Amino acid sequence: MSEELLIASRVTKVFRLGSEEIWALKGIDLSIKEGEMIAILGASGAGKSTLLHILGTLERPTSGSVKYRGRAVEDLREEELSSLRNKEMGFLFQFHYLLPDLNALENVMVPCLLAGLSYQESVKRAKEILERLDLGSRLKHRPGELSGGEQQRVALARALVMNPKIVLADEPTGNLDSKTGKKLIAILQDFNRSYGTTVVVVTHNLELAFFFPRRLYMADGLLIKEERS
Repeated sequence: MSEELLIASRVTKVFRLGSEEIWALKGIDLSIKEGEMIAILGASGAGKSTLLHILGTLERPTSGSVKYRGRAVEDLREEELSSLRNKEMGFLFQFHYLLPDLNALENVMVPCLLAGLSYQESVKRAKEILERLDLGSRLKHRPGELSGGEQQRVALARALVMNPKIVLADEPTGNLDSKTGKKLIAILQDFNRSYGTTVVVVTHNLELAFFFPRRLYMADGLLIKEERS
């Protein structure tokens, strides 16, 4: 029986613009089990990215709580949150956010070095994951020398290099063509099968969403529907 990895309870998020309040999330309840693959769908402004950021501890909710492996995230100090994000969570976004002056190998090494691994171990891990993602011939290439698909695979390698419990991806295929996007999802499926990596992806692409057995639909800051296949 899979254990619950993340639990969001009555989560709200309010942004204030002057005297105006914008309710991005309106009381979200969500449980994510270890090893699940989940797609979150909805129109622009539905609250998908805000929810993903709160689940990944990148933002704090206005009210409500998030528990990670049974521990309340709001009780963690900032250094504990940083360690959690670096060692147990992998993040992938629509833009790759690779450091332009570092090559592919060095970019993927960054999380390892931040976690305190030795330089040699960091090189070993980064090289192994890049080779697994068919980027072995691109280790010394900087981001500007890579195609869009290659850049996003390097970013995915960076997200996976610490063997995280969960990968949180916000429109990771948004800048890719359909074929390349499907390849990226296939890599996430492979890691889910091989290592039990939990994957949560925000997308507006209904075709890609059906690669995920659990699909959550959002509108106006609410979870309005769930499908399983």
